[in-house]
Amino acid sequence: MIEVYSWPTPNGHKVHIMLEECGLPYRAHPIDIGAGDQFQPDFLAISPNNKIPAITDPDGPDGQPYSLFESGAILLYLAGKTGRFLPEDTRGRYDVLQWLMFQMGGVGPMLGQAHHFRIYAPEKIGYAIDRYTNEAKRLYGVMDKRLAKSTYLAGPQYTIADMAVFPWLRSWKNQGIDWNDYPHLKGWFDEIAARPAVQRGVEVLADRRKPLMDDKARQMLFGNEQYKSRG
Repeated sequence: MIEVYSWPTPNGHKVHIMLEECGLPYRAHPIDIGAGDQFQPDFLAISPNNKIPAITDPDGPDGQPYSLFESGAILLYLAGKTGRFLPEDTRGRYDVLQWLMFQMGGVGPMLGQAHHFRIYAPEKIGYAIDRYTNEAKRLYGVMDKRLAKSTYLAGPQYTIADMAVFPWLRSWKNQGIDWNDYPHLKGWFDEIAARPAVQRGVEVLADRRKPLMDDKARQMLFGNEQYKSRG
C-alpha cells in the first residue's frame, strides 16, 4: 500500500486523482500545512523542500521502499509503475511531458501567486493583483486555444497532464476568471470533473480543509517559518 502524505490542495489532489484513476491501494496521511506539520523531521526526511505531497512506496523500483516528493515527479512515477496515463511512444510521451511541465512551471506557480495576492496577502497590492490575474487569464487562454483542436491537453487521450492541471482550475473564481471567455477549456473542465475517480480524488482529506486561515496558519504558510534553518 502506498503511503501518501498530503493535504487537500491542488498539488495534493493531483496525486489523489492519479491513485484513484489507477486503482492503486493507498493510505492518506494528513499533513496540516496550516499547523506546521510540513516542518516536522519525519516529513522533511521524505520531502526536504517541506512541501506536500510526498509518497512512500513499500514496493519501489528495486523491490525496496522508495520515497518521492514533488507532485509532477510522483505522477510520472505512478504512471511508470502502472503503465497508465503516459504514452509509450516517444512522440506521445513528450506531448504529455511538455504539458505537464507547463503546469509545473506555469499554471501552478502563477495561479498560486494569483491566489496569494488576491486573497491571502495582508496588504492588497494593485500591481501584484493585476499582474497575476492577467497571467492567469493568459494561461487559461493558452489552454483554451489548445483544447479548441485537441480533446485533451496532450492529445486524444486523457493523461497525467490533465490530472495535473485540473485541480488548479477548481478555484477559478479566486483567480478572477470568467468561464465564458474560455468555452473549450470549460468543456474540458466539466468532462474531467465528471470522472468518478476525479470526484473521489478531490474528496481525499477534504473534510480537513479549513475555510479561513488564522494567524498561526499565515505564519506557517507565508511567514518566517519557511526560512528557518532545519538540520
